[in-house]
Amino acid sequence: MDFVLDTCDDLFLDFVWAKLVPASAFNSSLPVLPILAQSVDKWSWNHLVSHLPHPPLSPIVSESFSSSIFNGTIPDVSAWPRDYIPRQILSLSVLTLIGIHLLYFIFAWMSYTFIFNHDMMKHPRFLKNQVRLEIQSSLKAFPMITLLTLPWFLGEVRGKSKLYTDIEAYGGWTYMVLSVPFFLLFTDYCIYWVHRWLHHPLLYKTLHKPHHKWIIPTPFASHAFHPIDGYLQSVPYHLFAFLFPLHRILYLVLFVLVNFWSIFIHDSDMITGHPLEKVINGPAHHTLHHIYFTVNYGQYFTWADRTGNSYRHPDSSLDPLLEVKMQERAEREAREEKEKKE
Repeated sequence: MDFVLDTCDDLFLDFVWAKLVPASAFNSSLPVLPILAQSVDKWSWNHLVSHLPHPPLSPIVSESFSSSIFNGTIPDVSAWPRDYIPRQILSLSVLTLIGIHLLYFIFAWMSYTFIFNHDMMKHPRFLKNQVRLEIQSSLKAFPMITLLTLPWFLGEVRGKSKLYTDIEAYGGWTYMVLSVPFFLLFTDYCIYWVHRWLHHPLLYKTLHKPHHKWIIPTPFASHAFHPIDGYLQSVPYHLFAFLFPLHRILYLVLFVLVNFWSIFIHDSDMITGHPLEKVINGPAHHTLHHIYFTVNYGQYFTWADRTGNSYRHPDSSLDPLLEVKMQERAEREAREEKEKKE
């Protein structure tokens, strides 16, 4: 997240914060020149924000401000520098909320439109207005998940994590490439146990049951859970960056991809028979998890479920679409029988 924040600061946040918390509001030692009174609204805003806490203005900022203002201009400088914690917290909060909404709606819409089999919506266990309910549940969860995740992101931008920029700092490209499977294996195993613990009776009803409301999920169900449930299953991703070195750009890419994967496995797909079926915990495996609850807890791979005796192989005979077809056939036969009687 440090890379994202630095990039956004360069592109637009420095400008935004210079307008929101301008240095001019706190430089009371300087005379009020006519240029400061050109706009009543701006002067009122300066007066309002002048009551906000702020770090001491750096000598460079003060000197730049003094020089500019006596030349008849007001510099675009914020009293809240980039490393000021309140600014970082607010910037991270807004960026995280925007980011998760974009990821969710873009990827879930794509999966729902181009991958999800809409015949599944005819399943008897598919809820009325389920897509709308899934989206509403997700939107309710996002603010709290963002709040819970902020300490991790703040630690990253303040240099407390092991994210790095220089590829040669940790074994060059060899380590960078190997860190990908290491990241996937570590997070997969951790999420397996977090997910399994969430199915414990003491936790399930309060935290995880809301997500299992979607027996036949759509991609929009991927983030439709209790916020603490969603946060706990995201902890391994953040924890990895504080325990092991990981290139910051690679971490950002992996973070986006795991969110995409979470959406992808919620498309109720039961395509079976592919070569990696016994290795990759894909949509078919996760479909069985939503139907049978206590199987296939893994995120990417099947090895943790195999080790923990919770693996169930996705067989074509378990496809929930078969129940849809049976129901359609029964309805068709009933209509034909009715037509014969008429």
